[in-house]
Amino acid sequence: MKSSTVTKLFKKMALSVLVLGLSINSSYAEVKDKFQVSWTIYVGWMPWDYAQQKGIVDKWAKKYGIEIEMVQVNDYIESINQYTAGKFDGCLMTNMDALTIPAAGGVDSTAVIMGDYSNGNDGIILKDKKNLADIKGQTVNLVELSVSHYLLARGLESVGLSEKDVKVLNTSDADMVAAYGTKDVTAMTTWNPQLSEILSNNPSANLVFDSSKTPGEIIDMLVINTETLKDNPKLAKALTGAWFEVMELMKKGDEEALTFMAKASGTDLAGYKSQLDSTMMFYEPSDAVKFADSEELPKTMKKVSEFSFDHGILGEGAPDAEFIGMEFPGGKTFGDKGNIKLRFIDTYVKMAAEGKL
Repeated sequence: MKSSTVTKLFKKMALSVLVLGLSINSSYAEVKDKFQVSWTIYVGWMPWDYAQQKGIVDKWAKKYGIEIEMVQVNDYIESINQYTAGKFDGCLMTNMDALTIPAAGGVDSTAVIMGDYSNGNDGIILKDKKNLADIKGQTVNLVELSVSHYLLARGLESVGLSEKDVKVLNTSDADMVAAYGTKDVTAMTTWNPQLSEILSNNPSANLVFDSSKTPGEIIDMLVINTETLKDNPKLAKALTGAWFEVMELMKKGDEEALTFMAKASGTDLAGYKSQLDSTMMFYEPSDAVKFADSEELPKTMKKVSEFSFDHGILGEGAPDAEFIGMEFPGGKTFGDKGNIKLRFIDTYVKMAAEGKL
């Protein structure tokens, strides 16, 4: 989910994009017929690559008289930074990153599809230690201020520790596998496919905590700029239609589709299926609607917002965890209603569930 982006990028984006936000948003506000959406390699996002390569995105785009290109970006955080800066109309990202990068930078964004949540795809590894409590005093390699950092905090909390009990070392997601192979690295928080590769190739690696202990908190989403969405609802309709067409294939266990996704993500069919086992995919549109409408979603985002504020990534000058307003289906909100910058909707997944796309 998610080369080498350092912590400064997060904070720089929160500062610079706040200034750029007004001009960026005005450039989005127009009816268009060509769109680009950025994505990076992750188990829950490989269906988008399949949909692009097999013409499914094109088919749905043509239905609505538009063109859509899914653009792969090698660096996860950079893909979000580019979306935030206005290069892309949409981007695949987690709920926390949607809050702390575009929303914190002043770019109003909407989560159109919450396609899955991590249910073991993100984890904490210790070298030659089998209990999470043994992490005390160790240096933990992770992508700082990302969902990995959030998972570490939640894990530490579960054993009565805090971040004061460890040292965090920012490490690119692209460098995780190589870093683990060095003698100095003894603790790491990362996501698949790096997580699986490290665990399967290193007898010394022990998974001591994972996202199955925090269900529904690390959400993988299709995010579209809100102004673009308002002016171009056809974009969301086409993407939602394409997504659930692929979900139907995956639900049936279509080996051609799954093998394609496995190969494109750098693993084999068995490896990809293993990663899917630790991903709570919403294959049915009705399940995506239920998740979007749940009482738990606002509670989760409250936790995420509090973590983000505590780590100084909720935006320049944020006075508290409620600085950025968020909107949820059913009129629910969290934070400043006068500063709504992140919206979670069920509009298009509900259309899919009702066969109205």
